[in-house]
Amino acid sequence: MPSLRSRMFVFVLKHRHLLKLQRRRTNVGENTPVAQLREEVERGADFFGKLPPGFSLDPVDIGGLEAEWMLPPEAGRDRAVLYFHGGGLVMGSIRAHRGIVSRFVKGSGVPALVINYALAPERPFPAGLNDAVKAYEYLLSLSIDPTRIVFMGDSGGGNLCLATLLACKERNLPLPGGAVALSPWTDLTNSSPSYILNAEKDTLCWPDAQRVFAGYYTAGQDANNPLISPVFGDLSGLPPLLLYAGGDELLRDDAVRFAEKAEKIGVDVTLHVGEGLFHCYPAVGPLFPEAKRAMEEICEFIRSRTGREAG
Repeated sequence: MPSLRSRMFVFVLKHRHLLKLQRRRTNVGENTPVAQLREEVERGADFFGKLPPGFSLDPVDIGGLEAEWMLPPEAGRDRAVLYFHGGGLVMGSIRAHRGIVSRFVKGSGVPALVINYALAPERPFPAGLNDAVKAYEYLLSLSIDPTRIVFMGDSGGGNLCLATLLACKERNLPLPGGAVALSPWTDLTNSSPSYILNAEKDTLCWPDAQRVFAGYYTAGQDANNPLISPVFGDLSGLPPLLLYAGGDELLRDDAVRFAEKAEKIGVDVTLHVGEGLFHCYPAVGPLFPEAKRAMEEICEFIRSRTGREAG
């Protein structure tokens, strides 16, 4: 059973529109201005808190790709988390995700490289994926052992996290030591059963947004392409994976289907589905027990896969 604190948190999320004196939740359609959505995401960034004391930010230009190192105190750059921010492949930024990324950097002690990958609709597939691969090649150019790199992403960034693994296989690049995906969007055909089953329960994903954003990202290309929808890919040979999804979210079965397929072909994959919980719930750890536990599990996974000693 979900904890009392998590149920209270979910209640607030479900009724947050009332705090804005709105009778119903915001929806997203083809006519919703993308610039407006992006502004809302940027305004909400401070909800996730500020950088912990002693952390530093180091901007990097990777051949025209904006990136930023987030460094905990006294950290070297001999290992890294390559983080892909969420936002439906349409929104989000390095700045908007600093608070989220900092939780996992602090808990693991491993620096993170976060990138402003290309966003749709202005720059649809494969622009964002190419940026993701470019960022990984940059880390390899620093002579970081690939087994000491972990990919991580949430939502649309979870899509890039997993699609980049498949792209690395195609390009014969060495695979990283592991990957973590929070509520990954693995199927841009939006055919998972939870899109219907959880339509009334999901309080974070806008109704119809997945359909609209998928159209922006694919721009008429086949959404069954494994580099667009990684659940349709050849998952053999992938490194250890740690996946999370909320039991009440639209994307729940995107994670479930991906994990089941990976497990069947022998990939070391662990999936946690939080009962009664929501999209990307580990990102709000430690606000309630389930999110705190997930955050601790993720940080331990990052440490173990990058060879970072606890402490």
